[in-house]
Amino acid sequence: MKDEIKKDAAAPGPFSSDGATARGVARGLTNYGDTGFSLFLRKAFIKGAGLTDDALSRPIIGIVNTGSSYNPCHGNAPQLIEAVKRGVMLAGGLPMDFPTISVHESFSQPTSMYLRNLMSMDTEEMIRAQPMDAVVLIGGCDKTVPAQLMGAASAGVPAIQLVTGSMLTGSHRGERVGACTDCRRYWGRYRAEEIDAAEISDVNNQLVASVGTCSVMGTASTMACITEALGMMVAGGASAPAVTADRVRVAEKTGATAVAMAASRLTPDRILTGKSIENALRVLLAIGGSTNGIVHLTAIAGRLGIDIDLAGLDRISRETPVLVDLKPSGQHYMEDFHHAGGMPALLRELRPYLHLDALTVSGRTLGEELDDSPPAFAQDVIRTAASPIYPVGGLAVLRGNLAPGGAIIKQSAANPKLMEHEGRAVVFEDAEDMARRIDDEALDVTAEDILVLKRIGPTGAPGMPEAGYMPIPRKLARAGVKDMVRISDGRMSGTAAGTIVLHVTPEAAIGGPLAYVQNGDRIRLSVANREIALLVDDAELARRAVAQPIVRPVAERGYRKLFLQTVTQADQGVDFDFLRAAVTRDTVPKK
Repeated sequence: MKDEIKKDAAAPGPFSSDGATARGVARGLTNYGDTGFSLFLRKAFIKGAGLTDDALSRPIIGIVNTGSSYNPCHGNAPQLIEAVKRGVMLAGGLPMDFPTISVHESFSQPTSMYLRNLMSMDTEEMIRAQPMDAVVLIGGCDKTVPAQLMGAASAGVPAIQLVTGSMLTGSHRGERVGACTDCRRYWGRYRAEEIDAAEISDVNNQLVASVGTCSVMGTASTMACITEALGMMVAGGASAPAVTADRVRVAEKTGATAVAMAASRLTPDRILTGKSIENALRVLLAIGGSTNGIVHLTAIAGRLGIDIDLAGLDRISRETPVLVDLKPSGQHYMEDFHHAGGMPALLRELRPYLHLDALTVSGRTLGEELDDSPPAFAQDVIRTAASPIYPVGGLAVLRGNLAPGGAIIKQSAANPKLMEHEGRAVVFEDAEDMARRIDDEALDVTAEDILVLKRIGPTGAPGMPEAGYMPIPRKLARAGVKDMVRISDGRMSGTAAGTIVLHVTPEAAIGGPLAYVQNGDRIRLSVANREIALLVDDAELARRAVAQPIVRPVAERGYRKLFLQTVTQADQGVDFDFLRAAVTRDTVPKK
């Protein structure tokens, strides 16, 4: 097999190439008007790194290196790269790692989502620019995995995802803790003056016990699980914690699989189909996954001309129970999910809901992978459909005159008592307005009111930050209030819980109805009826629109100008309009 790969990868002569069918080092030559010279020059320079003609005759496997001192979620990247290289070489390939930008949620201003599309472009263009027969994408923190999948889907080179894995949990005064659900819980207690400065400082040292991504079902864990469901990751690759031997073994297997994908030319468009996207939606619902997951899936699918129908998502949510007992919807952490069998165990329980003929990176179907998965065993993290932790899917899609294009609520992490609620709007015009007034003792607010935050959508912020998780006003927090209905056109962290309506579309900054909500307006939320309604008549809203003309945000130069001119709304994945496929070839979920 290795000899066949080498033979197939070799060019007809030492300094010749057969153009479009070229493989290995002869792929994508710079055009100097003399193809032979182009290859001669390329080989001369790469031999400066000590490579031989034998090495250069093999299939080249690119490895995207997103290691960064600013990104502790990717702190194990050097170890993973070495393991991937080992897998590639054992399978007869030549590994070549290269850097792209790295985006961390807590170290990206104004928000990591603002940079996701830039990272996807960086990934796509570097895959296109450099010779590789397949590419291993190493990502982990929230926006890195979707950015890489978006870029790889557009580049069209065989690609496989490797996630860095979750961090370990810590311990605070005898209580197990992990980022970042417990970050929010302890900070909420500190704001409510239930704990003092000494304790909040102590717990700060324990919430992130190792490198790796958040240890709960936040966006990073959600995207890892979704990627395995898509078929873009080796079976069982989603859940191993970052600092374990299991994670390193997954990396080695990923490298070997990439070589096989190069030989068979297994490109992303053969794996990322309508069926695999629908499988991923089922998993998103069944894990109680992050609301961000639907935005990212929409962007990934859009790169290949696949639209996600929010009404269809809501339809399958009504029949797909939450089976994974992880924070913030449940009680456990990602290392517990791994010990319980990880994604193969969950997919086994979801088997009746899935398209088993969807292709995976192994070259086999999802059904074939599940047939070979380890047998079930007793555990309490992954439930059966007969004993779910929540009877329907984690997400619900809301519509109404406040969100004609739709909005999302994570119902599995909301307060059941607030999911049918009518209240008075307490309005913040933007994030700065909220920061100035949320803790003002004079703020006219009660626990029955509804907090409304405008202009934190794709263009309004810009970048749709996770400010949708609005803090409870301090005076209410001190009085024991733990949750309120909150509405915005932004996002919230997948690690957060609460009765929070997000992704209101169209956003306020481009003239969506949210822009015209005023203090004292009545708003009705009915998750049962899938409704989010502003109880103001159409004539009054029209009058307000005339009185308050919206000026869409602009920028004079650079990436911000590109972003504001071309970014789409949440229902199209907050991607750039020119990066989406020109033609729609499928819409999911199917009826």
